[in-house]
Formats: sequence, structure tokens, C-alpha cells
Amino acid sequence: MDDENVASGPPERAPTELSVKINRLFEVMHKPSEPSLSNVAAAEAITQATGTSISPAYLWQLRSGLKSNPTVQHLRAIAQFFGVPASYLLDSGADEAVDSQLSLLQAMKDAGVRNLALRAAGLTPRTLGSIAAIVDRARELENLPPVGSQGDQHRPANEEEAREGP
Repeated sequence: MDDENVASGPPERAPTELSVKINRLFEVMHKPSEPSLSNVAAAEAITQATGTSISPAYLWQLRSGLKSNPTVQHLRAIAQFFGVPASYLLDSGADEAVDSQLSLLQAMKDAGVRNLALRAAGLTPRTLGSIAAIVDRARELENLPPVGSQGDQHRPANEEEAREGP
């Protein structure tokens, strides 16, 4: 293993469920104006923030799927550093709540999405429903997957309901 792989990112190989989750944290959990952390920078920051020593090589192994039996202590430290529950990394399967929050955070890093969200602040639920219907149709026209409305109680089921209001 050379220093370039350790410093940059995971090599090309079949991802494991854990490596996908950890790489998603690296991709999403950084300031919009800054690149994702390297394994070296993340290892230093995790060690400093949590007191749990972790090496860049170990992070590289986790991110590449080479490490098949990581320690609970390391996974908890990584989760703590990135601000997600440890169960996100410790438990198998998807954590829909965390995945939803990560998707929202990733979307809000897009300046256009932020601009649209700021413009929509203060609008009535009826108007927000109409805008959501328009955006859903635009996503459909651009062959993008639909976005779920989990937790959105005010979103109308169809355009007619949007026009009628709650």
C-alpha cells in the first residue's frame, strides 16, 4: 500500500456496506467550500476529537472494504467525529433517518437548492405543496428519481389537493 492511496481515497474494488456508509460520511460531512477530508486529515481529526487513536491506513482499509472486522471503538469514534449515531456504522442495513439527513445535507450544499429553499421560507403549506409538485414534475422530465416526502405532513398528494389547500 502506498502513501497516495492512504492519503486520497479508496481504491477500485467491490464496496462493502460499511465502506459505503463511511465513504458517504466523507463525501457529505464537510463544508461546502472545502473538499472531503483525506484519510490522513480525518485520522488526525478523529484522534484529536475523540481520543481514540486511528491511523490513515486503518481508515483506508475501512473505506476500501479491506478491513472485515473493525473494532467497535474505532467505529464509535468515526461516528462521533462525523456526528452520526454509532448504530449507523455498527448495525447492518440502512438507517433511513440518518440517510435522509445526509441526503438533505448534501442537497443543501448545492447553492441553487439553498437559494430555492431560502426563497420558499415563509410560504404557506398550500404554496409549498404547489412548488413541490412543480419540482417533482421537473425531476420527472429530467429523468431523476422521485424524492420521498418522509416527515412532510403538509405536502399534498396531488396537484388538485395543492390548489384546494389543507
